[in-house]
Amino acid sequence: MTAHARSASGRSRNLTIAGVLLLALAVVAGAIVWATRGDANATENSSSNFPSAKPAAPGDVVTTAGPVSKLDMEFLAKVRQANLWEAPAGRLAQTHATSEAVKRAGMHVMDGHSKLDEFVRNTAEALNVPLPDEASAEQQGFVRTLEDAQGADFDKKFANILRGTHGKIFVTIAQVRASTKNSLMRRFASEVNLTVLDHQNVLDDSGLVDEATYDDIAATF
Repeated sequence: MTAHARSASGRSRNLTIAGVLLLALAVVAGAIVWATRGDANATENSSSNFPSAKPAAPGDVVTTAGPVSKLDMEFLAKVRQANLWEAPAGRLAQTHATSEAVKRAGMHVMDGHSKLDEFVRNTAEALNVPLPDEASAEQQGFVRTLEDAQGADFDKKFANILRGTHGKIFVTIAQVRASTKNSLMRRFASEVNLTVLDHQNVLDDSGLVDEATYDDIAATF
């Protein structure tokens, strides 16, 4: 082979190697661009699946667990007031009732609202929500009515008064649990729901709840 032929052959091999290197670089660059585009699309899709949280409504109190609405605060106050008169009413059932079913219902009411009172105070403290220190005038009247009753008269009044109040707050529990944006309130409402449902069941089991009481509850819906 002549020197000229060898030189031409060398240049040809060099051009071939250079072409292969350029092709390889092009493939790597294309892969990087594709991967970057994929990451961007993934980020965009991920963001679209998780929209930003809505701002708190006017009047809401913002906490680390989420905003606390006016309904949330009213619910905490209502549960606190319920505890303040229904736990004592449950104790009255142990001394004033003649029906064993009413005494049993009284034990459930007394125990359930004693536990809820600790729960509501802890939740309100965590959310910096003030609570009332006494039951409403109407609720205090319920207690006086039960204190003045004895025997079968007490049994009837206890079953109907307590079943009426538990039935009416049941609607509020559902509203709070369904709409609150606060995680502590969701947990609290769920616990209250279980307690109130238990109390409704034992009061119904007494067989003393009048149809008029159920009608009165239905009228509040």
